Formats: sequence, C-alpha cells, structure tokens
Amino acid sequence: MPKEKSEAFDFNTPKKKLVLPDILHEISGLVALDSNVAACVQDEQGVVFFLDLHKATIIDQLEFSGPGDFEGIAQVGTSLYMLQSDGILYEWKNFEKREKEIVSYPTPIPATNNEGLCYDKVGNRILIGCKSKIGKGKEFKNLRAIYGFDLKTKELSEKPVFEFDVEAVKAFAREKNIPLPQREHPKNKEMLDVLKFQISAIAIHPLTKELYILSATDHMLFICSYEGLLKDIKVLDPKTFNKAEGITILENGDMWITNEGQDAKPTLLFFEN
Repeated sequence: MPKEKSEAFDFNTPKKKLVLPDILHEISGLVALDSNVAACVQDEQGVVFFLDLHKATIIDQLEFSGPGDFEGIAQVGTSLYMLQSDGILYEWKNFEKREKEIVSYPTPIPATNNEGLCYDKVGNRILIGCKSKIGKGKEFKNLRAIYGFDLKTKELSEKPVFEFDVEAVKAFAREKNIPLPQREHPKNKEMLDVLKFQISAIAIHPLTKELYILSATDHMLFICSYEGLLKDIKVLDPKTFNKAEGITILENGDMWITNEGQDAKPTLLFFEN
C-alpha cells in the first residue's frame, strides 16, 4: 500500500535526477497525465510540451498561444489549463486529440505575478497561487494568497480560498525548530530570519488531500491541510532544488519536481512514495 504521509518523502534524496532538454531551460509548470507522461510549459513560449517522465525527453508539443510568460499547467479531464503570469488562463479542450481548440479566460486576479496552478477535484476548481502581493499597503505586506477558478461558472473567487500570514509561518518554523532563510543586517551584521513565501508551484496530494506549496526563492516546501492549515515545512537543498517551479503528484503518491536551469541544466526529480 502506498504511504499517505508527507514524511514518506526524503526530499533531498531523489530516486531519480534527470536532465531536461535545453528548450525547457526555463520550465515553469508540470502536470503528470499518467505514470509515464507529463505535460509542461516554460516561461517564454505558448507551447505545451509532452514529456516522457522516465527518459526526460520531449515526445510531442503543441502551440496554444504566442510568446508570453507561462507559469503553470493543470489537467481537468480532457482539458489542459495553462496559466500566464498576469492571471490569464488558457483552456485547451480535447487535448488528447491534438485538436487546437483553445479558450482564454482573463481573470481579475489582483496579483501581478502568478505562478502556482493545480486542479482541486474536491472543490471543482483550479487553484491559482499568487507569487506577488495582492495589493499595496501594510495590510498586504505579509499576506500570501491562493485563489479559486470555478470550473462550472468559469469565474474567479472574489476572495482568496487560502491565505497565509508570513509572520505566522515564521512563528511555526521557529516552534518546530525548522531553520529559516537568513541574511545579514547591513548595519549591525546580525543574522535575520528572512522568508519571502513567494509561491512558485502548488499541488494537491491525491491520497492525503494535503496542499503542497513550493517557494523557489526560499528553497522550501510548505505542506498544509486541505483547509489551509500549515502542517509541515521542508527545507530543500539549493544544490538539488536550485529553482523549483513545477510539482505534480501521481495517484499513488509518487512525486515529480522540476527545476529551471538558471546557470546549470534544467532537471526533473522523482520521489517515490
């Protein structure tokens, strides 16, 4: 029987580490279609790439838009949804037939930079994770948000469906003795805890219904209950996770995470449940 707890994963020791093709140097979203094939997007091209997960090779691709900043991808039945950073969603209907039937939905999401995208089967919605703040002013400084796109009405939730307070997350980490990112104070050289909590990818675990949130900037993975309560924080090795921007979890609990190349090669990591 597959394990149902996040503790089953040793995130700093992937079962497999594969190098992706150079065209996926800026890979930014990933969703497994089955145990062998995934669909992914990269930052600059409006193209869905179909990837052999075990060989890390491209087996097919299809253009759905012109150039843009594409950050996430999710599967809902026979449709694929792709997220542009400004909040526009693209739906590719009947993608398995490779017919180019594309619909776009300009969502009124208040964040200017959005990177997380996943399907929430229980809520019949797409979740959109905001990387940037959702407003100006002190009240938004420590607020991080995930919105819901209703698949029946094709409308964005007026308010976030999940909210996280960065200071509360810091307090949780300190209570659990989880080390936070640090930087040196420019004047007194004191080491300060720094947590940006900039959402780069999200996924819902199909067995536990836990919400997994990656913050590439912090080299951290946050695990929450389906209700959005923080349960655990995993510190990720920057050498293994140089810029983690894609995550997908299979029905049996196995997990794949992708890293942008930056100064190295883009990678695909496999974690067995």
